[in-house]
Amino acid sequence: MRVAKKLVKSVVPEIAFDAVVAANAYKDVHGRLPNILHPRTFNEKVIWRSLFDRRPILRRFADKYAVRPFVEKRLGREVMPIWHYVTEDPRTIPFAQMPDRFVVKPTHGSGWVKLVPRKSELDIPALIAQCQLWLSQDYYQIWRERVYKDLPRRIVIEEFIDDGSEGGPADYKFFVFDGKVEIIQVILGRHSSCRVYHMDRDWRRINVEYGRVFGEAPRPHHFDEMVGMAETLGKGIDFVRVDLYDTPEKVYFGELTTTPSAGQDPFPRSFDEFLGSLWR
Repeated sequence: MRVAKKLVKSVVPEIAFDAVVAANAYKDVHGRLPNILHPRTFNEKVIWRSLFDRRPILRRFADKYAVRPFVEKRLGREVMPIWHYVTEDPRTIPFAQMPDRFVVKPTHGSGWVKLVPRKSELDIPALIAQCQLWLSQDYYQIWRERVYKDLPRRIVIEEFIDDGSEGGPADYKFFVFDGKVEIIQVILGRHSSCRVYHMDRDWRRINVEYGRVFGEAPRPHHFDEMVGMAETLGKGIDFVRVDLYDTPEKVYFGELTTTPSAGQDPFPRSFDEFLGSLWR
């Protein structure tokens, strides 16, 4: 299989190979092939962007290092989690100087993260090995999202954000179209019992959940402020997902995502088309 894959890549233009990978992944999730050249649904438009949209700003958003000046300019430095250390070689991390709690992540991918709630219990060699594994990988090769292609690779030791939740802080993902928040995806207990909710901009639940969820998603303390922050960051962009965290004290910036789930989100067809209609 590996030999066949290499052979195909050697004779097929890279963008065509990327399209085949994206289309097959989409079919595995949705049971049909996407309309890539004339996209209608949100997921199809994500795939189109991933393949054809070459705006430098999209790559800047994907790079967790490069995006910080952009966010600081629009919102101010106080929304940014503290970075305790940045390196290209995890063996240089001065663990003795790190706080008792922190987060470790690479800057060139998405979803790669290690929470360290108690430094005294940390397996340092295992963490260094995990960081080296992240640095050895080109995130673009996973789902062929071109915004990640050849991004500089760094490891960041970041402030631990604590909102009192188990399994990491609640993750609020604001879907911003032409500078307006339309949908908020809420992920609770990502690192324990993960639950996903979808809310409208008036914090009313939308029944599009995939998988069983129980109870309700708590409205953030600073919800109105978060909507304003998301719309400020999304101004001038046709679509961007703004990820934020909320604590009793303040709001923290998470990341900007322009190709969510590489176009493989398992949305119901009607909701996928609705989101696609918002992206003009």
